[in-house]
Amino acid sequence: MGRKLVVGGGVGIVAVLALLVGLNSLSKAPCLQLIGDLTCRVETDDKIVALTFDDGPTPQGVAAILPILDRYDARATFFLIGEDLKRHPQAARQILAAGHELGNHTYSHQRNVGRSRAFYRGELDSTGQLLRAVGSDSDLFRPPYGRKLAGLPLEVERAGLKTITWDVADRAEEFPEPADYARDIVERVRPGSIILIHPMYRGNATAREALPMILAQLRDRGYDIVTVSELLNHQSSASPQ
Repeated sequence: MGRKLVVGGGVGIVAVLALLVGLNSLSKAPCLQLIGDLTCRVETDDKIVALTFDDGPTPQGVAAILPILDRYDARATFFLIGEDLKRHPQAARQILAAGHELGNHTYSHQRNVGRSRAFYRGELDSTGQLLRAVGSDSDLFRPPYGRKLAGLPLEVERAGLKTITWDVADRAEEFPEPADYARDIVERVRPGSIILIHPMYRGNATAREALPMILAQLRDRGYDIVTVSELLNHQSSASPQ
């Protein structure tokens, strides 16, 4: 009987581990969510894509990115971290003044799984207040690392926000050379894609160097490059794929 108990306990442990692995995968799946709606791309036949940047703002990141976007007549959505926004509100105002839009990327950029509803509420509301202070009335939200299960989506819904993820994310670790980085992104884009790039910090030089290549190649393929809000105007009733 002792042996059977050990075997049964082992099976139980395996089952629990499998459940945890499954929940972890679900929590960071960019196009899946247990509760509420999210958008990872838009169903459209139009050659239009949304360009999004995560993290920051940082003065050096914004100073590098805005002239490139202007050169290619591209509009983008910047999902900002509250802590950085508090330090650099003028950088956020520069983004808005250049015709782009902002989004909420939580206050501290912690993994939003297994926390209390009060924690999620504070992360969203603190950043929302900072966004309004710089002149943004955005209702867009992106979870750090794409992680979300139940509590966070409920608080996002309470706050009246829309969860925006992506279907094309940068892979700097796999493609450290700017030309390869750019090519990898462009080859995965299709009409209605939401592109995620991380260009804000000192270690994101590859992304900054690749950005002009990405924009040039998308333009060559006939794509308009717009904000998330503009892309959502093209959304059909179909669910994200």
